[in-house]
Amino acid sequence: MKLFQHEVQHRDERRINLLLKQATLPKISDKAFDWKDVQLAPGITREYILEGEFIKNQENLIFYGGVGTGKTFLSTLISLNVIKKQRKQAKFYTVASLVNALLEANEKGTLGKFLRQIEKIDLLILDELGYIPLHKQGAELLFQVISMCYETKSIIVTTNLQFGQWNNVFGDPILTEATIDRLIHHSHLIIFNGESHRYKDSISFNQ
Repeated sequence: MKLFQHEVQHRDERRINLLLKQATLPKISDKAFDWKDVQLAPGITREYILEGEFIKNQENLIFYGGVGTGKTFLSTLISLNVIKKQRKQAKFYTVASLVNALLEANEKGTLGKFLRQIEKIDLLILDELGYIPLHKQGAELLFQVISMCYETKSIIVTTNLQFGQWNNVFGDPILTEATIDRLIHHSHLIIFNGESHRYKDSISFNQ
């Protein structure tokens, strides 16, 4: 019996390690997340977010706030939790890296295969929306991914832009409106206030 339990545990650990490897999450510190400057949407709790309960309902999270306010940290923390506790499949991309991968796959004729891989994901993280404007084809491919995920899986988007500024990224008002519509239909807006944690840490280090 002990041998059987050991084998089950070993298989589970390998499963978790594989999911972590596939997720390509950024490294984060071990310190606890500071919720002090985070404004939650009405009707949801920290636990609902951290434990990935929103994934069961195919809901999205929109993390809005300035640079360095903890958006990437929290999205990574959520991903780690859903992988380790629920054995869910998560995948982390910056918007720029996903668009580049989509363009490359499209050029090589492997876009269909790439999209099928994304279809297997339970939680897709799109980090840093708004840091760079997208070319027409890149914006259309990103919309294709978001549209494909609509009502079938969850997306976390981190951005420093208000919705009214997203046209600066997508470059087309119709495409921008369609993208926002699909993301916010089943979503919770989380606002990150306060100063950059990295900036505050650098000041503390230099004092």
